[in-house]
Amino acid sequence: MYNLHVATIAIIAANILVSLRGFSDTTFFERYKFSIGGIKAGQRERTITSGFLHVDFSHLLFNMFTLYFFADVVISWFGPSKFLILYLISLLAGSLLALFFHKDEPYYSAVGASGAVTGVLYSAILLNPNMTLALFFIPIPLPAYVLGIGYLLYSIYGMKKRLGNIGHTAHFGGAIGGYAVTLLFMPSLLSTDTLVVVLLAVPIIILFILEKLGKI
Repeated sequence: MYNLHVATIAIIAANILVSLRGFSDTTFFERYKFSIGGIKAGQRERTITSGFLHVDFSHLLFNMFTLYFFADVVISWFGPSKFLILYLISLLAGSLLALFFHKDEPYYSAVGASGAVTGVLYSAILLNPNMTLALFFIPIPLPAYVLGIGYLLYSIYGMKKRLGNIGHTAHFGGAIGGYAVTLLFMPSLLSTDTLVVVLLAVPIIILFILEKLGKI
C-alpha cells in the first residue's frame, strides 16, 4: 500500500478543510478566492488562500488524487521541508502568472490547488523524466517529459482560446514554479539531464515569446 508522508497528508487535510468551509459558506469562498479586483484592492492573501479552495468535490478529488501520486517522488528527492516550499512557491507562481495575464480583467477569478499540484508534477518529471505516464485519452504509456511538454503546450492553447472553465494560466505558472525551484534545489540537473531540462523549458520560452508578440 502506498504510504503517504505526513507532509502530503497535511496539505491534503488543509485543502479538504478549507474547501469544505468554502462549500458551505459562500461569504468565505468569495472572500478568499483568487480575484483580480480583490487583489488590486490590497487583499494579496488571495494569491495563497485561493489555492486551498475548490469549486466542488470532483475538483478537490482530482487535484488531491494527482498530488497523491506525485508528491512522494519529490519528497524522496528533497525531503518534506523543501517539498512544502516547492508546493507553496508553485501555488504562488500560478497566482502571479494569472495576475500578470489577467491584470486588466477585474472580474477574473479562480480557485483550486491545480497550480501547486502542477508544480509538484513538473518537479517530479524533472527529477524522474524516464518514468512513464498514461492519460485516460492516451492509454499508451509515454515518457513523463513528453507528456509534461505536451501538457504545457496544451495550456498555452487553452490560455489563447480561453478553453473551458479552467485556470490554464495558473497551471502554467505552477509548472514554472516547480521547474525553477527544482533547479534551484538541484542545479546538478543542468549537467546530468541537460536535454530534459532544455526540452521542459521550451513551452515556457514559447509562452513568453507569444506574450511579447501580443499573440496571447
